[in-house]
Amino acid sequence: MSESLAQRAAALDAADELAGARKLFALDDTVYLDGNSLGALPAHVPDRVADVVNRQWGQLRIRSWTEGDWWTAPERIGDRIAPLVGAAPGQIVVGDSTSVNVFKAVVGAVRLVDDPARTDVLVDATTFPTDGYIAASAARMTGHRIVPVDPADVPSALGPTTAAVLLNHVDYRSGRLHDLPALTAAIHDAGALAVWDLCHSAGALPVGLDEHGVDLAVGCTYKYLNGGPGSPAYLYVAQRHQASFDSPLPGWTSHADPFAMTAGYEAADGAVRGRVGTPDILSMLALEAALDVWDGIAIEAVREKSLALTDFFLQCVEAYLPAGQVTSLTPAARAERGSQVALRCDDAPRVMAELIARGVVGDLRRPDVLRFGFTPLYVGFADTERAARVLADVLAG
Repeated sequence: MSESLAQRAAALDAADELAGARKLFALDDTVYLDGNSLGALPAHVPDRVADVVNRQWGQLRIRSWTEGDWWTAPERIGDRIAPLVGAAPGQIVVGDSTSVNVFKAVVGAVRLVDDPARTDVLVDATTFPTDGYIAASAARMTGHRIVPVDPADVPSALGPTTAAVLLNHVDYRSGRLHDLPALTAAIHDAGALAVWDLCHSAGALPVGLDEHGVDLAVGCTYKYLNGGPGSPAYLYVAQRHQASFDSPLPGWTSHADPFAMTAGYEAADGAVRGRVGTPDILSMLALEAALDVWDGIAIEAVREKSLALTDFFLQCVEAYLPAGQVTSLTPAARAERGSQVALRCDDAPRVMAELIARGVVGDLRRPDVLRFGFTPLYVGFADTERAARVLADVLAG
Protein backbone atom coordinates (compact mmCIF):
# COMPACT_ATOMS: atom_id res chain seq x y z
CA MET A 1 0.00 0.00 0.00
CA SER A 2 2.81 2.40 0.91
CA GLU A 3 4.51 1.88 -2.42
CA SER A 4 1.31 2.37 -4.41
CA LEU A 5 0.45 5.61 -2.61
CA ALA A 6 4.00 6.86 -3.11
CA GLN A 7 3.75 6.01 -6.80
CA ARG A 8 0.44 7.77 -7.04
CA ALA A 9 1.94 10.84 -5.35
CA ALA A 10 4.75 10.89 -7.91
CA ALA A 11 2.25 10.72 -10.76
CA LEU A 12 0.15 13.52 -9.29
CA ASP A 13 3.21 15.70 -8.83
CA ALA A 14 4.26 15.07 -12.42
CA ALA A 15 0.85 16.27 -13.66
CA ASP A 16 0.61 19.26 -11.28
CA GLU A 17 0.31 22.56 -13.17
CA LEU A 18 1.37 24.49 -10.06
CA ALA A 19 4.44 22.38 -9.28
CA GLY A 20 6.76 24.99 -10.78
CA ALA A 21 5.73 27.56 -8.17
CA ARG A 22 7.69 25.72 -5.46
CA LYS A 23 10.98 27.00 -6.83
CA LEU A 24 9.83 30.54 -6.02
CA PHE A 25 10.18 29.82 -2.29
CA ALA A 26 13.15 29.36 0.04
CA LEU A 27 12.50 25.76 1.10
CA ASP A 28 14.51 22.70 2.12
CA ASP A 29 13.51 19.05 2.32
CA THR A 30 11.23 19.65 5.32
CA VAL A 31 7.57 18.91 4.69
CA TYR A 32 6.14 22.29 5.63
CA LEU A 33 2.45 22.01 6.49
CA ASP A 34 2.14 25.13 8.60
CA GLY A 35 1.57 27.75 5.91
CA ASN A 36 -1.85 28.32 7.45
CA SER A 37 0.04 29.90 10.37
CA LEU A 38 3.09 31.37 8.64
CA GLY A 39 3.66 31.14 4.91
CA ALA A 40 7.06 30.21 3.54
CA LEU A 41 9.51 32.90 2.43
CA PRO A 42 9.41 33.76 -1.28
CA ALA A 43 13.02 33.47 -2.39
CA HIS A 44 13.28 36.94 -3.94
CA VAL A 45 11.99 38.87 -0.92
CA PRO A 46 15.30 39.26 0.99
CA ASP A 47 16.90 41.15 -1.92
CA ARG A 48 13.85 43.36 -2.30
CA VAL A 49 13.80 44.15 1.41
CA ALA A 50 17.54 44.87 1.30
CA ASP A 51 16.86 47.44 -1.42
CA VAL A 52 14.14 49.06 0.68
CA VAL A 53 16.48 49.28 3.66
CA ASN A 54 19.74 50.16 1.94
CA ARG A 55 18.66 52.35 -0.96
CA GLN A 56 15.18 53.67 -0.22
CA TRP A 57 15.65 54.24 3.50
CA GLY A 58 19.44 54.47 3.61
CA GLN A 59 20.00 56.74 0.59
CA LEU A 60 16.74 58.36 -0.45
CA ARG A 61 15.52 58.65 3.12
CA ILE A 62 12.49 60.97 3.37
CA ARG A 63 12.32 61.27 -0.41
CA SER A 64 11.11 57.68 -0.61
CA TRP A 65 7.65 58.71 0.54
CA THR A 66 7.25 60.17 -2.95
CA GLU A 67 10.09 58.80 -5.10
CA GLY A 68 9.69 55.30 -3.67
CA ASP A 69 5.88 55.50 -3.66
CA TRP A 70 5.75 54.69 0.02
CA TRP A 71 2.73 56.92 0.57
CA THR A 72 0.47 55.03 -1.84
CA ALA A 73 1.55 51.56 -0.69
CA PRO A 74 -1.55 50.72 1.41
CA GLU A 75 -3.94 51.16 -1.53
CA ARG A 76 -1.54 49.87 -4.18
CA ILE A 77 -0.92 46.62 -2.29
CA GLY A 78 -4.62 46.38 -1.52
CA ASP A 79 -5.25 46.31 -5.25
CA ARG A 80 -2.71 43.47 -5.55
CA ILE A 81 -4.68 41.44 -2.99
CA ALA A 82 -8.07 42.29 -4.48
CA PRO A 83 -8.12 39.68 -7.31
CA LEU A 84 -7.28 36.93 -4.80
CA VAL A 85 -10.45 37.67 -2.82
CA GLY A 86 -12.70 38.61 -5.72
CA ALA A 87 -12.74 42.37 -5.30
CA ALA A 88 -12.50 45.16 -7.84
CA PRO A 89 -9.74 47.75 -7.33
CA GLY A 90 -10.22 50.58 -4.87
CA GLN A 91 -11.89 48.62 -2.07
CA ILE A 92 -9.00 47.20 -0.03
CA VAL A 93 -6.49 49.10 2.08
CA VAL A 94 -3.51 47.38 3.71
CA GLY A 95 -2.32 48.31 7.19
CA ASP A 96 -2.56 47.60 10.91
CA SER A 97 -3.26 44.13 12.35
CA THR A 98 -6.24 41.90 11.74
CA SER A 99 -7.46 42.70 15.24
CA VAL A 100 -7.42 46.45 14.59
CA ASN A 101 -9.22 45.94 11.30
CA VAL A 102 -11.87 43.75 12.96
CA PHE A 103 -12.53 46.66 15.32
CA LYS A 104 -12.82 49.11 12.42
CA ALA A 105 -15.11 46.77 10.52
CA VAL A 106 -17.49 45.89 13.36
CA VAL A 107 -17.86 49.46 14.61
CA GLY A 108 -18.06 50.72 11.03
CA ALA A 109 -20.80 48.19 10.25
CA VAL A 110 -23.05 49.16 13.16
CA ARG A 111 -22.53 52.84 12.31
CA LEU A 112 -23.56 52.13 8.72
CA VAL A 113 -26.77 50.46 9.94
CA ASP A 114 -27.55 53.40 12.27
CA ASP A 115 -30.81 51.96 13.55
CA PRO A 116 -31.46 52.10 17.33
CA ALA A 117 -33.75 49.08 17.04
CA ARG A 118 -30.85 46.96 15.77
CA THR A 119 -29.04 46.31 19.03
CA ASP A 120 -27.31 42.98 18.37
CA VAL A 121 -24.00 41.99 16.85
CA LEU A 122 -23.87 38.27 16.07
CA VAL A 123 -20.41 36.75 16.26
CA ASP A 124 -19.15 33.31 15.28
CA ALA A 125 -19.15 31.31 18.53
CA THR A 126 -16.29 29.15 17.21
CA THR A 127 -14.24 32.14 16.08
CA PHE A 128 -10.55 32.76 16.61
CA PRO A 129 -10.55 34.21 20.15
CA THR A 130 -9.32 37.70 19.26
CA ASP A 131 -12.23 38.26 16.88
CA GLY A 132 -14.58 37.53 19.75
CA TYR A 133 -12.69 39.75 22.17
CA ILE A 134 -12.64 42.67 19.73
CA ALA A 135 -16.28 42.25 18.72
CA ALA A 136 -17.37 42.16 22.37
CA SER A 137 -15.43 45.34 23.11
CA ALA A 138 -16.81 47.04 20.00
CA ALA A 139 -20.33 46.07 21.03
CA ARG A 140 -19.87 47.51 24.53
CA MET A 141 -18.45 50.75 23.17
CA THR A 142 -21.33 51.22 20.73
CA GLY A 143 -24.09 50.20 23.14
CA HIS A 144 -24.80 46.95 21.32
CA ARG A 145 -25.19 43.40 22.60
CA ILE A 146 -22.85 40.63 21.50
CA VAL A 147 -24.58 37.35 20.60
CA PRO A 148 -22.32 34.29 20.04
CA VAL A 149 -23.86 31.97 17.43
CA ASP A 150 -22.64 28.85 15.67
CA PRO A 151 -22.32 29.73 11.97
CA ALA A 152 -24.79 27.00 11.02
CA ASP A 153 -27.37 28.65 13.28
CA VAL A 154 -26.94 32.19 11.96
CA PRO A 155 -30.01 32.14 9.66
CA SER A 156 -32.33 31.22 12.53
CA ALA A 157 -30.66 33.70 14.91
CA LEU A 158 -31.11 36.69 12.59
CA GLY A 159 -33.93 39.11 13.24
CA PRO A 160 -35.06 42.74 13.38
CA THR A 161 -32.60 43.48 16.19
CA THR A 162 -29.52 42.27 14.26
CA ALA A 163 -27.18 45.06 13.15
CA ALA A 164 -24.15 43.11 11.93
CA VAL A 165 -22.68 39.62 11.83
CA LEU A 166 -18.98 38.76 12.13
CA LEU A 167 -18.03 35.35 10.76
CA ASN A 168 -14.89 33.42 9.88
CA HIS A 169 -14.82 32.08 6.34
CA VAL A 170 -12.78 29.06 7.46
CA ASP A 171 -12.70 27.84 11.05
CA TYR A 172 -9.13 28.13 12.31
CA ARG A 173 -9.26 24.97 14.39
CA SER A 174 -11.21 22.46 12.28
CA GLY A 175 -10.71 23.80 8.77
CA ARG A 176 -14.47 23.90 8.13
CA LEU A 177 -15.41 26.23 5.27
CA HIS A 178 -18.56 28.21 5.94
CA ASP A 179 -21.02 29.09 3.19
CA LEU A 180 -20.19 32.74 2.55
CA PRO A 181 -22.68 33.28 -0.29
CA ALA A 182 -25.67 31.76 1.52
CA LEU A 183 -24.90 33.31 4.90
CA THR A 184 -24.28 36.75 3.40
CA ALA A 185 -27.60 36.55 1.56
CA ALA A 186 -29.42 35.53 4.75
CA ILE A 187 -27.82 38.40 6.67
CA HIS A 188 -28.89 40.89 4.02
CA ASP A 189 -32.42 39.48 3.92
CA ALA A 190 -32.61 40.25 7.64
CA GLY A 191 -31.52 43.85 7.02
CA ALA A 192 -28.08 43.45 8.62
CA LEU A 193 -24.50 43.77 7.35
CA ALA A 194 -22.02 40.92 6.84
CA VAL A 195 -18.43 41.18 8.06
CA TRP A 196 -16.12 38.30 7.11
CA ASP A 197 -12.70 37.29 8.45
CA LEU A 198 -10.72 35.79 5.55
CA CYS A 199 -7.52 34.88 7.40
CA HIS A 200 -7.77 31.18 6.57
CA SER A 201 -9.25 31.47 3.08
CA ALA A 202 -7.53 34.33 1.22
CA GLY A 203 -4.89 32.78 -1.02
CA ALA A 204 -6.27 29.27 -0.56
CA LEU A 205 -9.65 29.41 -2.30
CA PRO A 206 -11.95 31.80 -4.19
CA VAL A 207 -13.81 34.21 -1.92
CA GLY A 208 -15.95 36.35 -4.24
CA LEU A 209 -16.40 39.44 -2.07
CA ASP A 210 -17.96 41.54 -4.81
CA GLU A 211 -19.90 38.71 -6.42
CA HIS A 212 -21.61 37.78 -3.17
CA GLY A 213 -22.22 41.29 -1.91
CA VAL A 214 -20.07 41.17 1.22
CA ASP A 215 -20.17 44.47 3.10
CA LEU A 216 -16.85 44.48 4.95
CA ALA A 217 -14.03 41.99 5.31
CA VAL A 218 -10.66 41.68 7.01
CA GLY A 219 -7.74 39.34 6.69
CA CYS A 220 -4.11 38.76 7.51
CA THR A 221 -1.33 38.42 4.95
CA TYR A 222 1.21 36.16 6.66
CA LYS A 223 -0.55 32.84 6.05
CA TYR A 224 -1.40 31.82 2.48
CA LEU A 225 -0.27 35.22 1.15
CA ASN A 226 3.28 34.63 2.50
CA GLY A 227 3.83 38.22 3.62
CA GLY A 228 6.08 37.34 6.56
CA PRO A 229 5.67 37.33 10.35
CA GLY A 230 3.48 40.20 11.47
CA SER A 231 2.94 41.49 7.95
CA PRO A 232 0.12 44.05 7.81
CA ALA A 233 -3.49 42.99 7.49
CA TYR A 234 -6.14 44.49 5.22
CA LEU A 235 -9.63 45.94 5.32
CA TYR A 236 -12.22 45.62 2.54
CA VAL A 237 -15.02 48.18 2.40
CA ALA A 238 -17.47 47.56 -0.43
CA GLN A 239 -17.63 50.51 -2.77
CA ARG A 240 -21.33 51.10 -2.08
CA HIS A 241 -20.50 51.74 1.61
CA GLN A 242 -17.38 53.85 1.26
CA ALA A 243 -19.02 57.27 1.22
CA SER A 244 -20.78 56.48 4.51
CA PHE A 245 -18.08 54.38 6.20
CA ASP A 246 -17.29 56.07 9.52
CA SER A 247 -14.08 54.57 10.89
CA PRO A 248 -13.78 54.46 14.69
CA LEU A 249 -10.06 55.18 14.24
CA PRO A 250 -9.83 58.34 12.14
CA GLY A 251 -6.13 58.90 11.70
CA TRP A 252 -4.20 61.59 9.90
CA THR A 253 -3.42 59.39 6.88
CA SER A 254 -7.14 58.85 6.21
CA HIS A 255 -7.80 62.59 6.22
CA ALA A 256 -8.93 64.18 2.97
CA ASP A 257 -5.93 66.52 3.21
CA PRO A 258 -3.50 64.78 5.54
CA PHE A 259 -0.71 67.34 5.30
CA ALA A 260 -2.96 70.27 6.11
CA MET A 261 -2.75 69.13 9.75
CA THR A 262 -6.12 70.68 10.57
CA ALA A 263 -7.79 70.18 13.94
CA GLY A 264 -11.03 68.96 12.38
CA TYR A 265 -11.29 65.59 10.69
CA GLU A 266 -12.61 65.20 7.16
CA ALA A 267 -12.51 61.67 5.78
CA ALA A 268 -10.83 60.95 2.46
CA ASP A 269 -12.75 59.30 -0.34
CA GLY A 270 -12.71 55.58 -1.00
CA ALA A 271 -10.84 52.79 0.76
CA VAL A 272 -8.34 55.34 2.08
CA ARG A 273 -10.86 55.87 4.90
CA GLY A 274 -9.61 52.60 6.37
CA ARG A 275 -6.13 54.00 7.01
CA VAL A 276 -5.11 55.24 10.45
CA GLY A 277 -1.47 56.15 11.06
CA THR A 278 1.87 56.06 9.26
CA PRO A 279 2.16 52.88 7.15
CA ASP A 280 4.58 50.21 8.39
CA ILE A 281 6.74 50.46 5.31
CA LEU A 282 9.33 47.71 5.85
CA SER A 283 6.83 44.92 6.40
CA MET A 284 4.41 46.39 3.88
CA LEU A 285 6.95 46.41 1.06
CA ALA A 286 8.09 42.91 2.00
CA LEU A 287 4.47 41.87 1.53
CA GLU A 288 4.28 43.66 -1.80
CA ALA A 289 7.33 41.73 -3.00
CA ALA A 290 5.91 38.45 -1.69
CA LEU A 291 2.74 38.92 -3.73
CA ASP A 292 4.81 38.57 -6.92
CA VAL A 293 4.54 34.78 -6.55
CA TRP A 294 0.87 35.12 -7.54
CA ASP A 295 1.65 36.53 -10.97
CA GLY A 296 -0.02 34.27 -13.53
CA ILE A 297 -1.64 32.06 -10.86
CA ALA A 298 -5.39 31.50 -10.93
CA ILE A 299 -7.00 31.13 -7.52
CA GLU A 300 -9.34 28.51 -9.01
CA ALA A 301 -6.33 26.31 -9.85
CA VAL A 302 -5.05 26.78 -6.31
CA ARG A 303 -8.39 25.63 -4.94
CA GLU A 304 -8.44 22.52 -7.12
CA LYS A 305 -4.97 21.50 -5.97
CA SER A 306 -5.83 22.29 -2.35
CA LEU A 307 -8.79 19.93 -2.48
CA ALA A 308 -6.73 17.26 -4.20
CA LEU A 309 -3.99 17.54 -1.55
CA THR A 310 -6.37 17.34 1.40
CA ASP A 311 -8.28 14.47 -0.25
CA PHE A 312 -5.01 12.60 -0.75
CA PHE A 313 -3.79 13.27 2.78
CA LEU A 314 -7.00 11.91 4.28
CA GLN A 315 -6.70 8.82 2.04
CA CYS A 316 -3.11 8.27 3.15
CA VAL A 317 -4.03 8.70 6.82
CA GLU A 318 -6.82 6.14 6.42
CA ALA A 319 -4.45 3.73 4.69
CA TYR A 320 -1.46 4.09 7.03
CA LEU A 321 -3.04 4.51 10.47
CA PRO A 322 -5.05 1.90 12.34
CA ALA A 323 -8.70 2.81 12.73
CA GLY A 324 -9.40 4.98 15.74
CA GLN A 325 -5.91 6.40 16.26
CA VAL A 326 -6.95 9.79 14.95
CA THR A 327 -10.26 11.43 14.14
CA SER A 328 -10.60 14.06 11.46
CA LEU A 329 -12.34 17.25 12.58
CA THR A 330 -12.24 18.57 9.02
CA PRO A 331 -15.36 17.90 6.94
CA ALA A 332 -15.02 15.21 4.30
CA ALA A 333 -17.31 17.12 1.94
CA ARG A 334 -15.23 19.27 -0.39
CA ALA A 335 -17.66 22.18 -0.29
CA GLU A 336 -17.20 22.38 3.49
CA ARG A 337 -13.40 22.15 3.63
CA GLY A 338 -10.77 24.88 3.62
CA SER A 339 -7.11 24.12 2.96
CA GLN A 340 -6.17 22.33 6.15
CA VAL A 341 -6.82 19.04 7.88
CA ALA A 342 -7.27 18.89 11.64
CA LEU A 343 -6.84 15.53 13.35
CA ARG A 344 -7.83 14.84 16.95
CA CYS A 345 -5.17 12.68 18.53
CA ASP A 346 -4.29 11.41 22.00
CA ASP A 347 -1.01 12.83 23.30
CA ALA A 348 -1.07 15.41 20.52
CA PRO A 349 1.70 17.65 21.96
CA ARG A 350 4.19 14.77 22.00
CA VAL A 351 3.11 13.61 18.55
CA MET A 352 3.55 17.02 16.95
CA ALA A 353 6.92 17.53 18.60
CA GLU A 354 8.10 14.19 17.21
CA LEU A 355 6.72 14.96 13.75
CA ILE A 356 8.67 18.21 13.69
CA ALA A 357 11.82 16.42 14.83
CA ARG A 358 11.37 14.06 11.86
CA GLY A 359 10.98 16.86 9.35
CA VAL A 360 7.19 17.18 9.10
CA VAL A 361 6.06 20.57 10.39
CA GLY A 362 2.41 21.09 11.30
CA ASP A 363 1.05 22.76 14.39
CA LEU A 364 -0.80 22.02 17.58
CA ARG A 365 -4.04 23.35 18.97
CA ARG A 366 -4.26 22.29 22.58
CA PRO A 367 -5.24 20.00 23.99
CA ASP A 368 -5.53 17.36 21.29
CA VAL A 369 -5.63 18.76 17.73
CA LEU A 370 -2.91 18.25 15.12
CA ARG A 371 -3.32 20.83 12.36
CA PHE A 372 -1.86 20.43 8.87
CA GLY A 373 -2.10 23.29 6.38
CA PHE A 374 -1.75 22.61 2.65
CA THR A 375 -0.38 25.56 0.68
CA PRO A 376 -0.73 24.57 -2.99
CA LEU A 377 1.99 26.89 -4.27
CA TYR A 378 4.72 24.89 -2.54
CA VAL A 379 3.26 21.68 -1.07
CA GLY A 380 3.24 18.62 -3.31
CA PHE A 381 1.68 15.20 -3.23
CA ALA A 382 4.92 13.45 -2.26
CA ASP A 383 5.10 15.82 0.73
CA THR A 384 1.56 14.84 1.60
CA GLU A 385 2.23 11.09 1.43
CA ARG A 386 5.42 11.47 3.47
CA ALA A 387 3.59 13.43 6.17
CA ALA A 388 0.97 10.71 6.60
CA ARG A 389 3.61 7.96 6.59
CA VAL A 390 5.72 9.71 9.25
CA LEU A 391 2.61 10.34 11.34
CA ALA A 392 1.86 6.60 11.22
CA ASP A 393 5.45 5.81 12.28
CA VAL A 394 5.28 8.25 15.19
CA LEU A 395 2.00 6.81 16.43
CA ALA A 396 3.25 3.26 16.01
CA GLY A 397 6.36 4.08 18.04
